[in-house]
Amino acid sequence: MDLYLPVANLSVNALVIIALGGVVGLLSGMFGVGGGFLTTPLLIFYGIPPTVAAASAASQVTGASVSGVVTHMARGTVDVRMGGVLIAGGVVGASIGVFLFRLLQAVGQIDTMIGILYVLMLGGIGILMAKESIQALVALKTGKRLAARKRRHHPLVAALPMRWRFYRSGLYISPLAPLLLGMATGILTMLLGVGGGFILVPAMLYLLGMTTQSVVGTSLFQILFVTMATTMMHAMTTKAVDLVLAMLLLIGSVTGAQIGTRISMSVRPEYLRILLSAIVLLVAARMALGLGFRPDEIYTVEVR
Repeated sequence: MDLYLPVANLSVNALVIIALGGVVGLLSGMFGVGGGFLTTPLLIFYGIPPTVAAASAASQVTGASVSGVVTHMARGTVDVRMGGVLIAGGVVGASIGVFLFRLLQAVGQIDTMIGILYVLMLGGIGILMAKESIQALVALKTGKRLAARKRRHHPLVAALPMRWRFYRSGLYISPLAPLLLGMATGILTMLLGVGGGFILVPAMLYLLGMTTQSVVGTSLFQILFVTMATTMMHAMTTKAVDLVLAMLLLIGSVTGAQIGTRISMSVRPEYLRILLSAIVLLVAARMALGLGFRPDEIYTVEVR
């Protein structure tokens, strides 16, 4: 079932793209992550140009985040004030990301930079996840309990001026901290097509010191609006968003997420985390191999 992607300018098997979206959705449901950080590498492995893969993945993350935001808003687990600051930072970061994206495109290094950033990002996250997962498994086997981490924000965050009260998160900190955090995730979203939740959630917990109950909902709230803004910026500037590709991915991810959620209910979280870390490290290794090996076709032709 071949289908032509107008922006990517190639024909793909629609069922394969839906299956790729299903794999990402399955991981999202199983591990409680957005899965966007795996969408772009999987599309690149299939042969989609990195620029189109990154831009289209951002639009797919937007659609996938809607239902989660609605659910968390109904439960009252979204800190709207904190989310507003994160969104403001994210939009600014996405604007900076547009400049960087166009600059790298102009010098012909955007594809290479996307690959390098993914290797560094996935490799670092995978190692940290594997370390925590192994510690949790050892504690499970030996019967020892890991020491609980005290919930408080980082000393650098405490030193920032102009403190605000974020009642839902139980914080009294400077808005500059979430603003800068939002900017960082906005740049990543623009360059890599990720929602940024896999970085945003740990940062909100360990840097800002937010309560666990409000972290996921507030993160999804920020991701929804920032990926929406990013998709619009891509459409108006880089023109790399392929809506046909994004829709196929969305169909698969919605279905996969339902299956993944059911699987997660029957498997211990410690085993799920070690499996996710292994998957992340394998993807990082595959991206690194792609950067190091000489391609079959060294030159590409681009029609303007």
